[in-house]
Amino acid sequence: MVVEEYVATSTPVGSKHIAGRDGMEYASSTIRSELARLEQIGLLGHPHTSAGRVPTDSGYRYYVDHLVPRGEVVPAPAAVQKALEVDAIRRELDQAMRRTADAIAQITDMLGVVSAPPAESTTIRRVEVLVLQPQLVMVVVITSTGSVTKRMFAFDTPVDPKLADWASDFLNEQAGGWSPGARGLGGVVAVFEMPNTEPTTTDADALADKLARAKGRIIYVGGQARFLERQRSQDLLEMGSIMRALEERYSLLGLLRGALGGGDVFLRIGDEVTVPDLTGVSLVAATYGSTRRNLGAVSLIGPTRMDYRLAIATVKEAARALSAYVEEVYE
Repeated sequence: MVVEEYVATSTPVGSKHIAGRDGMEYASSTIRSELARLEQIGLLGHPHTSAGRVPTDSGYRYYVDHLVPRGEVVPAPAAVQKALEVDAIRRELDQAMRRTADAIAQITDMLGVVSAPPAESTTIRRVEVLVLQPQLVMVVVITSTGSVTKRMFAFDTPVDPKLADWASDFLNEQAGGWSPGARGLGGVVAVFEMPNTEPTTTDADALADKLARAKGRIIYVGGQARFLERQRSQDLLEMGSIMRALEERYSLLGLLRGALGGGDVFLRIGDEVTVPDLTGVSLVAATYGSTRRNLGAVSLIGPTRMDYRLAIATVKEAARALSAYVEEVYE
């Protein structure tokens, strides 16, 4: 009751907030005694001279580990499925991750963070060489994670469409299954010639580098503005820590890296978050990916005073939905 009342109101909870509730048939003096005992064993804190108490990090941890049913179904995460509905045109994976981050942030009023698959997990799935105008060619590279990268090449004379078709077949045969960051890709692209002009190795390597950066260690963050609007003044210190972490995103990546090795739900509360300068916050995360391996994490970051029931259910549903999407893309 103390945890849930404090999460809802951000006000220290005293015996008067608990006495008289359904199922609480005890005198105020008994409740005060129990609150004092919970404080003695470190589950509650006494922030100032009022009679109210607040949960400590240990109190939140006990609450999550022993009082929150992990199989509990919370209806709100259905919004995640809506966010990932397949449009008439298949979306790219980066758009799906961005929408997932926005959806879980909207559901929980916290920061939604989704980490992209690492570059080494991505391979080239398909290459298309398209003649847009007589002297303008576009090369489209589609990766196994659904990323689409485009690059334009201009030539001095018209390009034969049949030559472009041959180039598509050649590139698919030579580069299919390669990592987009492979430096040898430049040599493959530079082999075939166009009229009076040929794509240089430098051009091809630039395309490879662009692909590698596009699917590198990227995170998508949703709900910043909403988060700032919804949090109360009591959480300003924690909000400052989170905003600084967003500016230095490698800190968040370090925090999320711990989630990738675990199963079910990864949860760190308050002092359990060991990232420097990121204090007074909690992280709730779940991994997504294919049946073969984890590719990234769906997570929520906010003050320790968060709705853990909703947060756990939301990241689990979001990870499940994003995994289904990834499986479809990888097939």
